[in-house]
Amino acid sequence: MEVNAQTSNVVVALDIGTTKVCCIAARRNEHGKLDIIGFGKVDSEGVLRGVVSNIEKTVNAISDATTAAAKSSGVQFNVVHVGIAGQHIKSLQHRGILTRESDHTEINKKDIDRLISDMYKLVLPPGDKILHVIPQEYTVDNEQGILDPIGMSGIRLEANFHIITGQITASNNIFRCVERTGLKVADMTLEPIASSAAVLSKEEKEAGVALVDIGGGTTDITIFQDGIIRHTAVIPFGGNVITQDIKEGCTVMTRQAEKLKIKFGSALADEVYENRIITIPGLRGREPKEIMEKNLARIIQARVEEILDYVVWEIRRSGYDRKLIGGIVFTGGGALLKHIDKLAAYHTGMSTRVGIPVEHLAHGYHAQLSSPIYSTAIGLLLKAFEKPVIPNPKVEEPKPEKPEEPAQKVEEDNSGKWYEQLFKKTKEWFEAEPDSEF
Repeated sequence: MEVNAQTSNVVVALDIGTTKVCCIAARRNEHGKLDIIGFGKVDSEGVLRGVVSNIEKTVNAISDATTAAAKSSGVQFNVVHVGIAGQHIKSLQHRGILTRESDHTEINKKDIDRLISDMYKLVLPPGDKILHVIPQEYTVDNEQGILDPIGMSGIRLEANFHIITGQITASNNIFRCVERTGLKVADMTLEPIASSAAVLSKEEKEAGVALVDIGGGTTDITIFQDGIIRHTAVIPFGGNVITQDIKEGCTVMTRQAEKLKIKFGSALADEVYENRIITIPGLRGREPKEIMEKNLARIIQARVEEILDYVVWEIRRSGYDRKLIGGIVFTGGGALLKHIDKLAAYHTGMSTRVGIPVEHLAHGYHAQLSSPIYSTAIGLLLKAFEKPVIPNPKVEEPKPEKPEEPAQKVEEDNSGKWYEQLFKKTKEWFEAEPDSEF
């Protein structure tokens, strides 16, 4: 695919997950939609519960995914926007206060930036670093509940902040893996925040909604209310735990368990017929194994209900359990389980839906991208375009080299003679005999 030099800059997102590594290259069209020009997806073997556990395998997977994206797009890129997740992610609430010099001047963006930069000076447990500082409500001279104080007058500016932290070693390992493939990391975004940008509407964020991103190794929860992130949490269970339960419950191999989950799995046993039987080929000439589809669904339902119990507990812990008009939105690979939205509605009593990240895509995207497994990568692209500077340059044809002009050459020769004369004089000075005064 050829890329016109006149088109806008290309941005590349890299989603390093437990089960897959996905790379998507895109540019923004004149209507503000994402024009996907290339993508690559490979299996991930070096990541455990969202954290890099094998550098070499992760580097190979990143290299394969980015190479596939570069090949399909026809664009050579050197900067990527990366997501970070894992059970090491924590969140806390903090309050910041800024006393301004005059109440006659308006509050501006510099005042907000000063408040935010002060939050990065917080003392954290050893080994942790701040990933995101998200402002909540502001207070100007005891006037509370202000969402945007810019333009107001006041001496005392206060704000509540939602601060997200993670382990330094986890982010360093991601940086190391990406840089070993010859790429640079433009920025690092928490994956559930990226996913929310791809699948949640502005109305849902205003009304109150919980985004549940069920990945391979973890389940990430992000709660919005009044358009602001109110709570984030990571549950150390995901789709891989369901696969493990099927493997042990049906006594099959991991590869077979994964295929059973994807092709025949259901999160609600009541939706499966009693008499359906799945036959699996035996191992090395052994008799084929028969598994009732109803029993498979019961195994899956038990584990999904356990994950939903954690989700409900986190929603209650946030204090917004009675304020989520938008209910729960599921995304990630785990959202592909049949009837997971029905089970969640029965189990939690809240309205549910499955979020697919196609709302922000331009027409003509590949059908494969209309899946919740690409929510994080597409969200990373959206977050990257929000930033003022896009690092990847335009793709331009190489310009022919201009011949050297004679005037330039003469100037260079003269400069060379000048250095020669200086060196000669310095040499003479050092070789001269010392004066008697010294």
